[in-house]
Order: sequence, then C-alpha cells, then structure tokens
Amino acid sequence: MQTITIRKALPNDLAELLEFEQGIITAERPFDPTLKADKIRYYDIEKMILAPHIEVLVAEIGSELIASGYARIETAKPYLNHVNYAYLGFMYTKPLHRGKGVNAKIIEALKEWCYQKGVSEIRLDVYSDNSAAIKAYEKVGFKKHLINMRMSG
Repeated sequence: MQTITIRKALPNDLAELLEFEQGIITAERPFDPTLKADKIRYYDIEKMILAPHIEVLVAEIGSELIASGYARIETAKPYLNHVNYAYLGFMYTKPLHRGKGVNAKIIEALKEWCYQKGVSEIRLDVYSDNSAAIKAYEKVGFKKHLINMRMSG
C-alpha cells in the first residue's frame, strides 16, 4: 500500500484545491436544491491557506494530492459552555481513494491542530440525506446534534 502523507496546504496547491472544491459542489448538488445552477464557489481557498485561524490540510500519495479538509476556529455563542469551537469543512477525497481512511487521517490531524490551539469542541455540517458522509463522520466519532430545516414557497 502506498504511504498517505498529511500536510499543510500551500499556495502552489491552489489549482488542484479549486478542482476539489468543484468536486464537493458536484457531490452536494443532489442534496441541496438551493444551490445556484451556474458554476459557484464555496471558499476563498487562497485566503484560507494564509489565515492564522484556519488550518487547511491535504493528503497526498507521492506528489499527487488526493484529499483535503480544513478546521476554522470560530467564536461560540455566549450561551454555550465553550468559548471557541472548530468548524470542519472542505472535506474531499478523490473518488479513486475513497474508502481507504484518508478522510479519517485528515480529521485526526485537524483534531490535533485544534487541541494544540486549545479548542476541543469540533463541529461540521453534513446533508441529512447524505448517509455515506454521515456514516464516515460517525465512524471517526462525530454524533448527530441538530437538524437544520427549511421550506420554500
């Protein structure tokens, strides 16, 4: 088996990370009828790579980027029992490398970064109908917490 390395994303990874972003959007479109039909972007990845409160990680085999994820430290609502929390996002693994535990390795590295920053509350969002993603996140220790509901007229 090839060695999977997790490292901090660099500005020269940007072109590939922009492709990962489109992969995420393509995967999420079936779950979200509110997304615009045109080409969209979720993130300012270049700014995220340079931000001190965001850790963007990539997984690679050799020199091939195969996955990504980030943790962003946020200020919690004043009524919660924690001051800060980390929000995880930009979780993407190339289809050929799914099912190999790559996402779990990225989450583990992001958790370590969060703990080093003194943040132990970690959250993420996942579409309620995306059972594969829910199962993957539960496998690494996440629990369902809140369901966001919507309606359109």
